[in-house]
Amino acid sequence: MPEIFQYGFMVRAFLAGSMIAIITPLIGIFLVLRRYALIADSLSHVALAGIAIGLLLNVYPLLTAILTCVVAAICIDQLRTSKKISSDSALSLLLSASLAIALTIISLAKGLNVNIFGYLFGSITAIENIDLIMIAALGVAVITSIFAFYKEFMYVAFDEETAQVSGIPVKKLNLLLMILTAITVTLAMRIVGVLLVGALIVIPVLTGLQLSKSFRQTLGFAITAALISVWSGLFLSFYMNIVAGASIVLTSFVLFILALIFGNLSKRR
Repeated sequence: MPEIFQYGFMVRAFLAGSMIAIITPLIGIFLVLRRYALIADSLSHVALAGIAIGLLLNVYPLLTAILTCVVAAICIDQLRTSKKISSDSALSLLLSASLAIALTIISLAKGLNVNIFGYLFGSITAIENIDLIMIAALGVAVITSIFAFYKEFMYVAFDEETAQVSGIPVKKLNLLLMILTAITVTLAMRIVGVLLVGALIVIPVLTGLQLSKSFRQTLGFAITAALISVWSGLFLSFYMNIVAGASIVLTSFVLFILALIFGNLSKRR
């Protein structure tokens, strides 16, 4: 057995990372196709505020982050559908406000700086059994929800207006997608950190789009790219003593560049 798997925290990191690598492209592909990619970054900053609140109140931080993100996702959906402000303005507003809240709590509560560092950049040593259970349970819930409404989500992603005319409950599906995105963002930040969680949701999907034209094949390539990125990134983080989130995202970016080159060569041929 390789040395890396002799440590319990690394085994937990690989198990949690594998689940996250599966659910992030499942959510990311619908966000990318609908041009909602920036929502992941906005919700990640909301999650940071939730983490700060949890640490301040001495409550399980992942729980407060999920609750905060879900509420924020519902607010984003309501603002978007009300058309009082544009989608990008709503995301910018939420990102700025949540980041300000997080920084205010961190600055007022002394002693949170060390704890918050692992959430900002990801920490493979911070994955505990309770985190693994939470990630597994909510990960299964996300996967089940996506496949239960797979055709409807796909229909809405490609043509929202036609889907609505066809009788598909577009508003409810959009709200469900926002909630699932909030959960996915919160879970993923345990591995890659708040600052890089958006990249793990978006980059594997962009990689899949370079290699395939069909929806299912794109999703398959995206999940494969995410798994390779997480596994390779964890190996690099362990043996090179670098931040887990950075190594995972850099690996994902390299895979995207390779896919882009390969895709261009295939088109020329």
